[in-house]
Amino acid sequence: MTTLLTIIVLVFILIAIWQMVKIFDLAQAKTENSQVANDKDNALNGYLMMGFLAFIYIITIVCVVKWGDLPLLSNSASAHGPTIDNLMVISLVIIFFVQTITQFLLHYFAFKYKGEKGKQAFFFADNNKLEMIWTIIPVIVLAGLIIYGLNTWINITSVDESDDPLIVELYAQQFNWKARYAGADNTLGKANVRLIDIDRANILGLDEADPNAQDDIITTELHLPVGKPVLFKMRSQDVLHSAYMPHFRAQMNCVPGMITQFGFTPTVTTAEMRQNPDMVEKVAHINDIRVENSKPLVANGEEALERYEFDYLLLCNKICGKSHYNMQMKIIVETQEEYDVWIAQQKEFKNSLIN
Repeated sequence: MTTLLTIIVLVFILIAIWQMVKIFDLAQAKTENSQVANDKDNALNGYLMMGFLAFIYIITIVCVVKWGDLPLLSNSASAHGPTIDNLMVISLVIIFFVQTITQFLLHYFAFKYKGEKGKQAFFFADNNKLEMIWTIIPVIVLAGLIIYGLNTWINITSVDESDDPLIVELYAQQFNWKARYAGADNTLGKANVRLIDIDRANILGLDEADPNAQDDIITTELHLPVGKPVLFKMRSQDVLHSAYMPHFRAQMNCVPGMITQFGFTPTVTTAEMRQNPDMVEKVAHINDIRVENSKPLVANGEEALERYEFDYLLLCNKICGKSHYNMQMKIIVETQEEYDVWIAQQKEFKNSLIN
């Protein structure tokens, strides 16, 4: 019955709207209703274009000042981070400059050359010189950015084996990460998802017969020594994931059935980053928000939200399923001495198997 009444009410509302439209049309019957724009219409649209141009500039400035978060570019924590940041700044400056100029020309020309009675439009049917100018300039700019970007990418991904990098595997699965250290021999043992044996705690599918796998170490937290080159080997158990470490300016897809890799050298420890003035300010702001959100909880006798403390994170940057948002692992960058103490406390693969 409720459904029927609802339908009837909706029908009456639609009828009322239809009648109001008819009344409005009758009221406009004696007024000029030409579909061709006149000088007044063109002038109005011309001024509106200039008004919209001013709106674009004002909202852009407000967004950059209020939400630009430009200090993020000072928080890189890897040797190649400043190069990536520099490439980003150059790209943003070029894009902002071109956008500012082209938007001005687009809106100003719409205002300056608005239609007026008796004025004849003048246009170029063909102009090779103009076409050459607006083709060559973007080609040169884009070619420069692409060459610079490719050179940067090659330098980042070309890990020098002579530097004796620390070998670590990042293993992705819905919806968590595992890290596998290569152990004393710094050589990862063979692994295959078909060899996974939960009953024996072989959760990553390591080849139990491979000597190089015996001293491998599997952890749920990633520890890295500062100043030491690290080469990450990446695998996925199920779907496409993406290992994303924002403060290290590092990202690489984890593809089922193949091994991808990415390397970098951490340059700032977790303790040092926590003292970074920009990070201190950001953490304080986050905790202020958490305190504000905790007030209703405290009023109801519940515990307040735990205070946030900065940590580097490994995130998944591919939408890999319903719990994608929660797929992360803490990264701790520490001194070599602290790392040595931590790694010595971890259990080797051969000692973690259940017989």
